[in-house]
Amino acid sequence: MANYIDDLRKLIGSRPIIYTGVTVIILNEKNEILLQQNASTGEWGTIGGALELGESFEEAAERELVEETGLTVHDLKFITLLSGKDFYYKYPNGDEVYYVTAVFESSKATGQAIADNHEITKLRYFNMNSPIRNLNPVSKNILHWSGYYPK
Repeated sequence: MANYIDDLRKLIGSRPIIYTGVTVIILNEKNEILLQQNASTGEWGTIGGALELGESFEEAAERELVEETGLTVHDLKFITLLSGKDFYYKYPNGDEVYYVTAVFESSKATGQAIADNHEITKLRYFNMNSPIRNLNPVSKNILHWSGYYPK
């Protein structure tokens, strides 16, 4: 299925874009955060993605969570909006982005967390007081600037 970012990339190639998206922080009863392992890089990262045309931040957060994990959220809480040089990323295929990310939190997600096996190979809860090996640098900044993870 084509999406806004794919359509945009066909027009401009790998040049840097401002990528407006969402991150959803799912907390379990131990206050651990659910992270996903990216299929193409093997890095652990936050759950989320880009807004589609006409979609609100909240709608994108709910959609991305279902698409990537199978979970449904019930108490989405806005945490912060992040942007700037700390949110630059160059994908392995050469695509460059500067993320503008709305961060949401929920401790009441329902369903069984299952990786989509397309973009995501594994899902796992992590304690934010311990270092996370192979954490995506942008996700590390998102977690740090949102107050969840030390720099």
